Amino acid sequence: MAEPGPILYIAGQLPKLSETFVYREVLALRSAGVDVRVASVHTPGEKFEREELRRLQNDAVVVYEPGVVGMVAHTALELLSHPIRTIRTMTRGKLDAVGSDVRLGNRPKVVVQCMAGVSLARRVRGLGIGHIHAHFAHVPTTVAMYAAKQLGIGFSFTGHANDLFQNRTLLAKKLARAEFVSCISEWHRGWYAEIEAGEESKRPVIRCGVDTDDFAPSEQTDGLIVCVARLVEKKGIDTLIEACGLLKERGCEFACRIGGDGPMRDRLASMIEAGGLGGSVELLGSMPNDEVRSLVGSSVVFCLPCRDDSSGDRDGIPVALMESMASGVATVSGDLPAIRELIEDGVSGRLVPGGDAAALADVLEGLLNNRELRARLGQGGRQRVIDEFSMGINAARLINAFESAQH
Repeated sequence: MAEPGPILYIAGQLPKLSETFVYREVLALRSAGVDVRVASVHTPGEKFEREELRRLQNDAVVVYEPGVVGMVAHTALELLSHPIRTIRTMTRGKLDAVGSDVRLGNRPKVVVQCMAGVSLARRVRGLGIGHIHAHFAHVPTTVAMYAAKQLGIGFSFTGHANDLFQNRTLLAKKLARAEFVSCISEWHRGWYAEIEAGEESKRPVIRCGVDTDDFAPSEQTDGLIVCVARLVEKKGIDTLIEACGLLKERGCEFACRIGGDGPMRDRLASMIEAGGLGGSVELLGSMPNDEVRSLVGSSVVFCLPCRDDSSGDRDGIPVALMESMASGVATVSGDLPAIRELIEDGVSGRLVPGGDAAALADVLEGLLNNRELRARLGQGGRQRVIDEFSMGINAARLINAFESAQH
């Protein structure tokens, strides 16, 4: 049997600073000897300090780079060289676009994404790609699905949060057609089965891993609570600020530093000002990864009180939680189904009901006043990440899934 061809990874932007779990996975697979090429739906335009990320950025095939005219030209060339396959791929895309699970306004987008998949297939055909894997179940997986059909190979994907709940498109079809689906939690695995029945063996649980060697307990600053997240509703940062107001009323000595940016920044800043918390709570804005790591490591408590938002969107298992736990920091999060697989309340961290500022304040106050408890939870959290969420363990799981898919 011939050796399997390279694996093509595709994401919305690859690499992207805020999506460390994607590029870390690519780099871990390459370190293990897997030939991984990369594609990016949009141009990855951020500036990267690390040379290996700059190389990824330079090597990425940008799906939409040719523009509509270029993609039409690529599709025409595919039609000339592979007429039957191209007709079948484009027909599938058009039929998918009018399906019941595609919103009316998204139907033209599905057709464009199908054409983008054909265009991508044209551009990577000479690489001998043997399998395509997408991160995020919406646009990247749509493009991957049609590109794989055009190339006559298999595809797989990893779903996360917003791409599954708020921006879902063709998910049942993707679940049915994929060679396998990488499930970041047991909860996701069960939820997929409710949408589309499938073989359990084709839905392995593969965590978004972290390299635990990169994280270690460090000198902590008394009273420092840290949160790092995109400033959106589902992260629960407003609940954290409310809890900080309650801590101040109780006379607790603390400082809260919040890293990250997003659409809620102005609202959160107004909350801080209205609550008289300017001396205690600070919004730091976007930060480079090394500064984030230093900030998290210096905290005594990391808090990310995730919850369901008003649109029904929710987090999967945020990488920020894994990183804080890997750093040996006592970690607090919202009590969501997938997060329970990472944090066992009272053993590897603390869980609080989403949106309950009083309950969160109680938990934070208890941790701020109990060094021994913080140390125990920090040790338990780090061990949990080492045992189940380390990059080495999950890269091996991925390699097994790819090998099964290509044979």
